[in-house]
Amino acid sequence: MTKPAQTEDFPLREARRIVKDLHTPNPVIYWVDFLASNTLGWAAVWFATVSDFLSLEQNIAIIIATVSLYRAVLFIHELSHLKYSTFKLFRFIWNATCGLPLMVPSFTYAGVHIDHHKPHIYGTKEDGEYLPIGIESPWKLPLYILAGLFVGPIFAFRFIVVTPLSYLHPKLRAAVWRYASSLTVDLSYARPESTKRNDRTWFWQEWATFFYGIVAIALAYLGYLPLAFFGVWYAVVVFIFALNGVRTLVAHAYKNPGENRMSRTQEFYDSIDVPGSRFITPLWAPVGLRFHATHHLFPSMPYHNLGTARRKLIAELEDNEPYLRSTRKNLLDGLIRLWKDASAHRAKEKLEKRSLQQTS
Repeated sequence: MTKPAQTEDFPLREARRIVKDLHTPNPVIYWVDFLASNTLGWAAVWFATVSDFLSLEQNIAIIIATVSLYRAVLFIHELSHLKYSTFKLFRFIWNATCGLPLMVPSFTYAGVHIDHHKPHIYGTKEDGEYLPIGIESPWKLPLYILAGLFVGPIFAFRFIVVTPLSYLHPKLRAAVWRYASSLTVDLSYARPESTKRNDRTWFWQEWATFFYGIVAIALAYLGYLPLAFFGVWYAVVVFIFALNGVRTLVAHAYKNPGENRMSRTQEFYDSIDVPGSRFITPLWAPVGLRFHATHHLFPSMPYHNLGTARRKLIAELEDNEPYLRSTRKNLLDGLIRLWKDASAHRAKEKLEKRSLQQTS
């Protein structure tokens, strides 16, 4: 792979000095935030389950469940960055009460996301969380969001049906690990065997997720769990993945075609902060993900300090213009910019192709 010229106008050393005291996670914030979101989410799921079909009460409960569980499940992002030897009880409780019942155990993201932050992998074809959608046809963008309709059922099938079958043959097992065990943007992503080291409990998580699914089906068969629960579960999971799909579209500019390695500064300029509204933006970009560009500058910084880091950098950088270059006003602004960038690139490619044809 070729390495493009470095972009040296960002004061990375100065920025690191300014936020050097913001890298310690506060366990109390993690526990209170997660438990409140998770408890409210599952309470809303149950309320929606026992409410009349398509009633106002059920619809409101599904919305509350979606927003709350979306926030709870996105702690998977924090788990991928926390040192594996820390937050062990938190990691266990998150899996037991959120990740497993939603069919997204933490190992599906561990390793995959850490690779996304490695300078020699970010934005390349080895990066499962990146596609060059900023330089492709803009009409692909809605298709990416629509793919969220199928992710939940696919993961449920993978863990409930495919898990036991995969252990019957080594080649099938290897294929399931490589192509059906990762939360990614790139659906063709092949997971390296080495990512098993990022979450050594993956084996138990996989079988525990299978167990959750089988128990839910058995309880429904025996009449202890209403069938409506599965409809509500599906609706909430679809909305969560759709919401996350929209958020992901404005997480980066996605302009690297996949062949070039990028410096940390170039990675920052290819990432996006959407501070937006203090109350509205965290609903679609929770757990600090509205400060995604800042997160890519300081991957180990806990989510609850990213807002403080942004304010300090704006106030204390000698020249904060390079830092603000990766900011979008709001979600709509980010989506419009992505659409315009993709359209402009496609128009440029067509013009160059037409010129080439005329000269040949």
